[in-house]
Amino acid sequence: MDSLAALLRTATRDQHAEAEASVFLTHLLGGRLDVGAYARYTEQLWFVYEALEAPAGRLASDPVAGPFVRPELFRLAALERDLAHLRGPGWRASLSALPATRAYAERIRACASRWPAGYVAHHYTRYLGDLSGGQFIRGRAEKTWGFARRGDGVRFYVFDRIQGPTAFKRDYRRLLDEVGADGPERQRMVAECRLAFALNTAVLRELGEECALPAA
Repeated sequence: MDSLAALLRTATRDQHAEAEASVFLTHLLGGRLDVGAYARYTEQLWFVYEALEAPAGRLASDPVAGPFVRPELFRLAALERDLAHLRGPGWRASLSALPATRAYAERIRACASRWPAGYVAHHYTRYLGDLSGGQFIRGRAEKTWGFARRGDGVRFYVFDRIQGPTAFKRDYRRLLDEVGADGPERQRMVAECRLAFALNTAVLRELGEECALPAA
């Protein structure tokens, strides 16, 4: 039987590619959108990570979710620093979530409240993606809008408390394999990872619609 980490990675490979190829991200990273679109994207991430990190203290003692509550991964403070740079000190006053973002955050909160393994599925989908593909986004943002390297505006993508990302991801996948989920629970986690990708893709689609981008 495949390890849980391998199962999740294989089961979501196509959706991962679909998200990366979204019209919004393609235009954003291709330099065809202004920094305001990048800021709007960053705002949506704030709602997602607030939903992920707000229950972390309560979940730290949970036997399933607890091992994944790693402060070195937390992104909310970095997002807030980025938003202050992008929108100014009053950024909270204009913060607003798209409908798809609200649905995404609500699903994460529901899992955090009732199904720790589902919370882990969302945790895995977001944070390991940030550690991997997020680094490409950082580089493109620095080049396109002139942010300082690893500085304000792109701090969300800078994991300065993780010295070795490759080793960290290997350890994270080991934790996944130690979750101890049986066959049906593994399939539920696979389905939840797929849902996480679908919810994220819906956010990207609505951002594209807001920017009046042509359909793919």
